[in-house]
Amino acid sequence: MEKNDIIKELRAKLGNSPEENEKILKAEAEKFAKEGNAEGVNAVGELILENMPEERKKEIDRLTHLDGTRLDLYHQKIVDLIEEKKIVKAIPLAEKLYKKITLDYAPTETAKFVSLRNPFEDNLCQVLFKDDKVLNRTPFDFSSFITTYAYLLVETGANIDAIPILETAIEYNPVDVAPRFELCEVYKLIRNKRMVIEVSRDTLKIASSPVSIARCYANIGYTLMDFGEYEDAGVFYTASVMFAPNPAIPLEMKHLSDLKGSPIIRPTQQQMINTMKKYDIEYGPDKKVIEVAAQLSSYYLAQKDMPNALQALKLTYNLTLDDNIKELILKIDPNAARLRPAQAADGENKAASPQ
Repeated sequence: MEKNDIIKELRAKLGNSPEENEKILKAEAEKFAKEGNAEGVNAVGELILENMPEERKKEIDRLTHLDGTRLDLYHQKIVDLIEEKKIVKAIPLAEKLYKKITLDYAPTETAKFVSLRNPFEDNLCQVLFKDDKVLNRTPFDFSSFITTYAYLLVETGANIDAIPILETAIEYNPVDVAPRFELCEVYKLIRNKRMVIEVSRDTLKIASSPVSIARCYANIGYTLMDFGEYEDAGVFYTASVMFAPNPAIPLEMKHLSDLKGSPIIRPTQQQMINTMKKYDIEYGPDKKVIEVAAQLSSYYLAQKDMPNALQALKLTYNLTLDDNIKELILKIDPNAARLRPAQAADGENKAASPQ
């Protein structure tokens, strides 16, 4: 159903009481959000705004707009400029957006703003980053907006200046891997091995996909190679391609082989586990991440919310490669796409996974 049709249906449910109307609209918003109905959520948003007193409308407009443009559309302008290679034009816009966010959505002694994007991130954040402060949700994905600004700084060589910007992005969403990966890139550029490993270790604690885990391993492999620790670098690169193949990694491994003057011997899974322990890293996905995904799966199955249950089950399967979960996924969605190959104990691939 199109947004205009949804608005007509919603208006038919409203009365003359602004307070009652707000309750009705909030309930409808929750329903649409559970269904993943973006058109419905947007329609409710328009009616909530329409239902508000004028002073409140002005304040919301002030908080959600910059130079007359909604913040997400303002950020899209910056992204468009980046795609057009107009970096110099994009930087002042990104800086202005960054200042707007950090001023209007600054933390207080009792509360802070977070840009958690879905129930999984919400639950994972509360498990891993418990906070006594009240968590207020931001209207847009500020972690991504701020990461874009940091990216622009790195593109212009201001690597050190980007570090505190990225740390701010992480504060808005501690379970978003994107600003952590950008931070890792900065430390790779300035050749700070200790911080590449530390940031990668922290990212692995929140990584919820094989691709994210693989990228963490590749980053560590790169910096170990850069510092001449070739054997350990080979282990991390091998682990990376096992979790999620990337066409760039075989090229890196060829370069590593040339540097060490001998082929990379594929390690066993136990050798990978032992090598990672040297860097205080556990091999594979973090157990708490798996627990949160599994608990969400159970919750949505109990609620008979199959779209969200399927999403949580796929996330859980891609981290565990549990055949029972795969069977359950295929019962719900027989046409589920296949993604990640499962691994045998010695690291050999043995199966494919639903996405």
